[in-house]
Amino acid sequence: MFIFDSAYIWMVLIPSLLLSVGAQFYVTSSYRKWSNTRNSMGLTGVQAGERIKRAAGLDGVNFEGVPGELTDHYDPSSHTVRMSQGIATKPSVAALAIVAHELGHAQQHQEKSVLIAMRSFLVPAMRFSPMAAYTLIFLGVFMQVTSFIELGILFFAVVVAFMLLTLPVEIDASRRGMALLKQANLVTTGDSQGARQILTAAAMTYVAAFLSSLLTLLYYISILRRN
Repeated sequence: MFIFDSAYIWMVLIPSLLLSVGAQFYVTSSYRKWSNTRNSMGLTGVQAGERIKRAAGLDGVNFEGVPGELTDHYDPSSHTVRMSQGIATKPSVAALAIVAHELGHAQQHQEKSVLIAMRSFLVPAMRFSPMAAYTLIFLGVFMQVTSFIELGILFFAVVVAFMLLTLPVEIDASRRGMALLKQANLVTTGDSQGARQILTAAAMTYVAAFLSSLLTLLYYISILRRN
């Protein structure tokens, strides 16, 4: 329904595509450059991760492999950093930065970060909020029931709140990652530029996702005003 609305095309579709493509290009180009640049210590992601663990006292964290590229993540339920093959086994600058970022998340959980707790509180709602929002707004427009549109907007606001809370969590993980590298004496002057670029790129996709969700929310509000 919304795809044929010119307001949706100009307010959401085109800006979201530009944001997504721009963020993905920055992430991909940064990764390709620094994943092919050997770090000064000659350490793979697993080796760097083990050193960071010892230096930061993150002894309860485990490491596992995961298929794909740029699929690295931290699983708080099992206290596991899952690394893609290229990060786990290659001694690149990207490997240092990415494993440090994920261990930054591990440190957040270990320290019971307030932002992590707030975002985790919204996780169950995120499983149904997007579809509930779309369905209610669709029915509200189709049946001319304003209360359905209002309720749909409230559901989608949960999505925007989750995206908003994700931003400081990811930025903080990158900040912690750089600090963890320094604490473990793993980043030299030659590696620091690449590590910072990778850590900055890690947050860009979340910035794009938040802005896209915010534009969608504003579009839904514009539908309410028109009805």
